[in-house]
Amino acid sequence: MGVLRRNAAGEQVTDLWTRARDGGAPRGRACPVCDQRMSLVSLNGTGPAVDVCRACHFVWFDPQEFEHLRPLPPPAPEPPLPEKASEILATAANEAIKDRANRSWGTEAPDEYWKYLPAFLGMPVEYDQSALARAPVLTWTLVAFIVAFSIRAFFNLEVAVREFGLIPAQAMRAGGLTFVTSFLLHGSLLHLIGNMYFLVVFGDNVEDYVGGWRYLLLIAGAALVGDLAHIALDPRSDIPVIGASGGISGVLAYYILTFPKARLGFLMRYFFYFQWIRLPAYGWGLIWIAFQLLGAYLQVRGASNVSALAHLGGAAVGVVFWWARRN
Repeated sequence: MGVLRRNAAGEQVTDLWTRARDGGAPRGRACPVCDQRMSLVSLNGTGPAVDVCRACHFVWFDPQEFEHLRPLPPPAPEPPLPEKASEILATAANEAIKDRANRSWGTEAPDEYWKYLPAFLGMPVEYDQSALARAPVLTWTLVAFIVAFSIRAFFNLEVAVREFGLIPAQAMRAGGLTFVTSFLLHGSLLHLIGNMYFLVVFGDNVEDYVGGWRYLLLIAGAALVGDLAHIALDPRSDIPVIGASGGISGVLAYYILTFPKARLGFLMRYFFYFQWIRLPAYGWGLIWIAFQLLGAYLQVRGASNVSALAHLGGAAVGVVFWWARRN
C-alpha cells in the first residue's frame, strides 16, 4: 500500500484499502508474504478486482490491472535555484555521502542502555537490529535446551564433564554421542552466558536468512568439524572438551560474510575511563580471527585451555557454507 500511495492517486488508494479493511469483500488467493487469504476488491468500485492482504498490506495485480489506477499528477516545475544555493546543496550532498561511507566506524554509544552490560563483559553489541521475517524459533529452542542441560550438569559438574565431555582419545565412546553432549555442556555460568549471548545475537539473523534446516546444518557441521580439528591437533588427548563455541563460530563466520557492514560496538575500558568503539562486522571478524590464531598457537603448545582450534574449524565451515550459497 505504501508503494501505491507514491505511484497512484491518494484517494483511490485510500478507497481500495478502506473497502478491503471493512471485511465485506470476498476472499481471493493466499498472500505470497504471510500466507493469509487476501480480499478481492475492485478498483474504483467498477474496475477489475485486485487481491489485497489486510494482514501485511500486500497488493497483488494481475496483468493489465495496474493500468486502471489513476497516476499521480506530475509535480509542478520548481524555479531554478541561485548559483550560490546550488553550490551549498551540492556541498551538503557530498558531506552526506562521506558520512554514509564512514557510518560503520565511530565512537557513538548505542541507544539501548541494556547493551552496556554485555559490552562491559567484553562482548560485541549490535547497533542495528534488522527486522526479522520470522521469529527465530530454532535459535531460542536451541538456547533453552543448552541452558537446561548445562544448568542440570552444574550440580555435579566434574562427573558430568567426565561422562558427557568429548575426550579426544575416546572420541567414539557411547557410539559418538559425546559429540552431541559436549556441545550442550558448559564449564561455568559465565561460559554458558557468553556462548548463549553470541548465539542469540547473531544466530537469529542467520536463521532468518538461511531458513531452519540450513541453519541447523550449519551449526551441526561447524560443531563437528570444530571437534575434529581439536581431536587432530590438540596434544592433550585425555582432557575432555565441552561447549557450543565450535558450532557458534560457524554462525559468526557466516554472519560476518553475509552482513559485512553490520555495525558492532565495543566498550573499551581503562580503569574508570570508558569509550565506545564502533566497527563494521568484517573489521571485528579480522580481529577475532587474529585472536583465534594466537589462541590456537598457545593451545598446541599446551598453554591454553580454550579450544581455539575448535573455533577455527567451526568458522571454516561457516566460510564454506557462505561460499556455497553466495549467489
